[in-house]
Amino acid sequence: MRPLVILNPNSQGGKTGARADELCRVIERYLGAIDVAQTERPRHGVTVAEEAADAGREVVIAVGGDGTIHEVVNGLMRAKDRGVAVPRLGIVGQGTGGDLRRTLALEHRLDRYCQVIAAGKTRSVDVGRLHYRDHDDAAATAYFVNILGIGLGGLVDRYITRSARRFGGTVAYFTSTLKALAQSEIGVVRCRARIGSEEREYRLSTRTLAICNGRYFGGGMEVAPMATLDDGLFHVVSLGDAPKLEFFLSSLSIYRGKHVELPKVEIFACDAIDIDLDNPRIREVFPLDVDGEPLGLLPLRVELVPRALSIFSP
Repeated sequence: MRPLVILNPNSQGGKTGARADELCRVIERYLGAIDVAQTERPRHGVTVAEEAADAGREVVIAVGGDGTIHEVVNGLMRAKDRGVAVPRLGIVGQGTGGDLRRTLALEHRLDRYCQVIAAGKTRSVDVGRLHYRDHDDAAATAYFVNILGIGLGGLVDRYITRSARRFGGTVAYFTSTLKALAQSEIGVVRCRARIGSEEREYRLSTRTLAICNGRYFGGGMEVAPMATLDDGLFHVVSLGDAPKLEFFLSSLSIYRGKHVELPKVEIFACDAIDIDLDNPRIREVFPLDVDGEPLGLLPLRVELVPRALSIFSP
């Protein structure tokens, strides 16, 4: 079957939709004939990707930002959990953040994205499965391939869409982070983490916690320089509970991955984790940021699915 391109026309503030025909012509130049499905509403990419797996597609290509990739991954993982053989995943980055493609070392050029897919080399990557409460307080399940943030990161999501329409990715995330920091609260977070049969408990005072499969979030912040996508581990990073101004000044080092040297930063590894708040009154301002998507709230359970998907990479 032809590769299926799943294109989000709303990414980059609608620029991807305006360039859709051009983008698809370039992709066809490298890959031959393709089929194209444009997403029509939030979470539509989940359904399209799941249907592509059910139909026996061998390749799907996500054209958009990290949110588009997140939706496609969720559709493929839903199919995989039902026992369906899932397609290989190609990425053509056309979004604001570009954090997963940084971890994958994908050069941000249309021709290079296409050349990587055409070359046919794939990398088997881990995926996180999360069980959480959605914004209607209903139990829900989803997946992430890059990073799940809790706290400040979830607040950033409330601002990023509007900012992304006017600025480039790094600037959009930086200004949105400043707005979110002003609204943020310190969470007292209770974690029960596991590696294999070993279990440990942590109690962390923090403005933001990141469960990292990949290295980058927030449009280029290297929150987990030690992380790789296929090591069978999450690296959990707590950025600490410093006052807002001190937190802002010290967190600038995150763009170079140097924050890991700060005394208030705590890091541990696990392959499964349960998380809740000991100060639940702040639950609404301590939301989840799942690959850049504001899906819901704590409590949360996360488990790692090893080498779950094959992604085209250099």
